[in-house]
Amino acid sequence: MISGPGKDGRVPSPMISNAVPLKLTVPLKVAVVVKGYPRLSETFIAQEILALQERGVDLAIWSLRHPTDGRRHALHDRIAAPVHYLPEYLRDEPRRVLRALGRLLLRHPAGLARTALGWLRDLWRDRTANRGRRFGQALVLAAELPADVPFLYVHFLHTPASVGRYAAAIRGIGWGFSAHAKDIWTTPEWEKREKLADARFGVTCTAVGAAHLRGLAADPERIDLVYHGLDLGRFPAPPDRTDALDRDGSTPGRAVEILSVGRLVEKKGYDRLLDALATLPDGLHWRLVHIGSGELKQALRAQAERLGLSDRIDWRGAQDQATVIEALRHADLFVLTSVVAGDGDRDGLPNVLMEAASQRLAILSTAVSAIPEFIADGTHGLLTDGTPPAIAAALERLASDPALRLRLGGAAHDRLRAEFGMTAGIDRLVRRLEEAAA
Repeated sequence: MISGPGKDGRVPSPMISNAVPLKLTVPLKVAVVVKGYPRLSETFIAQEILALQERGVDLAIWSLRHPTDGRRHALHDRIAAPVHYLPEYLRDEPRRVLRALGRLLLRHPAGLARTALGWLRDLWRDRTANRGRRFGQALVLAAELPADVPFLYVHFLHTPASVGRYAAAIRGIGWGFSAHAKDIWTTPEWEKREKLADARFGVTCTAVGAAHLRGLAADPERIDLVYHGLDLGRFPAPPDRTDALDRDGSTPGRAVEILSVGRLVEKKGYDRLLDALATLPDGLHWRLVHIGSGELKQALRAQAERLGLSDRIDWRGAQDQATVIEALRHADLFVLTSVVAGDGDRDGLPNVLMEAASQRLAILSTAVSAIPEFIADGTHGLLTDGTPPAIAAALERLASDPALRLRLGGAAHDRLRAEFGMTAGIDRLVRRLEEAAA
């Protein structure tokens, strides 16, 4: 774990992967509030929950939504914490909400009254149905949470933090949060300030996000930078990449396999990647494999068709992590062209970049958000400004130069192992949870 950039603006090394895990000093019981569980796209949350479980933290998961993915990771099967689902839509479980309200009126009338006034103030500033649903879910959480749970730990600073904050206030217990990407950049400033003032601590996974939140917090010391890191024990040793030194795209038999893993949403920049691919020289032979799904699936496939790329793209949809790892091992080059979306949403430090590095796979990405915190351009991969011409130039350079791919992939792998293991970050989080729950 690191606490942020030094005076020179540089980010010190965050984690040493071979550190000895710290043990709990006292029994610790925590309720983890998440937006949805399990989710294929949130392996970083599952990885953290499993690590806390292995440290002996007594966990229960409270999810605002039921799962929508048709698959799940093997990682999820190792998590023993019970999972409770709050009413996703209040109209679906009105009796449960009313029972919760009645129970709280009897057991926590003062906390309920104070929190209801605070919620009405929030509703005046955010007059949406979602604000009402947040309070209804909080009522159920506060009513059904066991009496011996002293602390709520929430993933994401937007909707889940609202539910956790309201429920904690009703029950008179503490709460803390882990902030990530979209939740930091799309939550209104007034709401972030108030949540930061209420939470006993907050962690976030990028230096840029930590600096932003500290700038809004009355007590900046409550905010820690804790990279998710990668549990390298879940990944096989990387393949021998020297076997691919003949794949330079010069002939169909030496075609370069480009892999991208990410949701088909605006902030991933796949429209720009497709435009870039369309401008690559005719003599450069390549194929793109994409893993993931999302709201832009049909639009992007139609774009690929218009650009004449369809026969060179393999759209594989959402897959479990074992399938993703196998694809990483088979590919020659990994690409993630993250951008800042129109509503301000953006990536933090995508875990999939570290997963690619675990397999010594050369990386092409963009200098957006926290990506440069892991990848130094020209050292651990290539970073572009996210424009199609820049992406195309970097693609052509990497596809035609296997030796460069080998060098960059090796450097990213070494950086991952030396500085982005998971142990130190989990140590810091455990200590924060212990202090906050005491």
